[in-house]
Amino acid sequence: MNLSEKDKHYVWHPFTQEKTAPEPLLISSARGSYLKTEDGREILDAVSSWWVTLHGHCHPRISRAVSRQIEILDQVIFAGMTHEPAVLLAERILALLGMGNGKVFFSDNGSTAVEVALKIALQFWANQGKKRNRIIAFRHGYHGDTFGAMSVSHRSAFTSPFADKMFEVLFIDPPLKGEDACYGLRQLEELLHRYDDIAALIYEPMVQGAGGMLMQDAQLLSEYLRMARDHGILCIADEVMTGFGRTGRMFASFWTDIMPDIVCLAKGLTGGTLPLSATLCRESVYREFFSEDPLLAFYHGHSFTANPVACAAAHASLDLLNEADCILRQEEILAAHQGFCEYLKHEDVGSVFSDVRQQGNILAFELRTDENTGYFNGARKRIQSFFIRKQILIRPLGNVLYLIPPYSTTSEDLQKAYDAITEFAREIMQHDF
Repeated sequence: MNLSEKDKHYVWHPFTQEKTAPEPLLISSARGSYLKTEDGREILDAVSSWWVTLHGHCHPRISRAVSRQIEILDQVIFAGMTHEPAVLLAERILALLGMGNGKVFFSDNGSTAVEVALKIALQFWANQGKKRNRIIAFRHGYHGDTFGAMSVSHRSAFTSPFADKMFEVLFIDPPLKGEDACYGLRQLEELLHRYDDIAALIYEPMVQGAGGMLMQDAQLLSEYLRMARDHGILCIADEVMTGFGRTGRMFASFWTDIMPDIVCLAKGLTGGTLPLSATLCRESVYREFFSEDPLLAFYHGHSFTANPVACAAAHASLDLLNEADCILRQEEILAAHQGFCEYLKHEDVGSVFSDVRQQGNILAFELRTDENTGYFNGARKRIQSFFIRKQILIRPLGNVLYLIPPYSTTSEDLQKAYDAITEFAREIMQHDF
């Protein structure tokens, strides 16, 4: 059997119906913004390989940091042990978020970062002897695929087989741009008056990723957070996708007037090189766990918590984020996206999209179809196959196609993607669905 046959025989891919899915691309190497297939094609990675690759693939600075660290300390249990890469990384990310006196709990992916946040929020109240165990979350939200993360995510076909195993959550409409500003606020206000046992509000700030790249009004989001804070509710910001410059600021929470009590980071934390996540909390939250009573401790952990090699990659990624060249590249991507949005407003191809929306480096296009917008919209396969033929990796969310390019992406790379989108739109105009 060749490698493709072995893949088909042995491997189970995520979010894939294996019986009907096309054969996966066999990637042999990657560099910068491009993936190279075994047969020599170069594919522009326009979605940062599931939103993780910040600085491009195989960045030499990150690779060298990983190589140095793995020769010194590769892994050590983090219960009863510590090490310099983790300690300095915790200090560093707390400072970035203005939570300098807080604490960082390391885990290994976005879902686990959210699980940690939820457990901290619930135990925070339990440790005080208070029964506050309800969670509020936004409709259309996505926080991961483990059971707690699924519970606070929008209920869908993905979660329906597990519906009776998930805990009850109070869902409200998010503060989306261009929608009734008061509707979600009224829902939140009603819940706050009805229940006195709400522990936390969890939300993706500014952009709801897997929900369709839905973009929020910063001032409205601030009102939600202010209302929750006034009722003593912990605010949990899931910055797994939005962190590290994706929304035009270092963290999406910086667009709001109210900073969260707990923050979840992952994906771009290591520049996309290795799995690592972090759950940050304010000192006032941690204080309720700091006790001589062993039962008040936070009994949670992972084998690879604070892996030293992953922490080294994170330090290298953060170094790169601070450099003028990276800041300039982010600004250029933002400006290029804005320019393409303006172009679409004045061209007939723009009519193919019911909405074009942008927040920082994230640019999304909602395709008009006869079906409801959603992951299972029939446009998904057509979109994906078209762009792969153009040697561009775009993984649409149903009829929503989007760009979240690595910061290594050049103006020429972006123009290649924009030209392909324009060509796709013209094809739709000529042939329709």
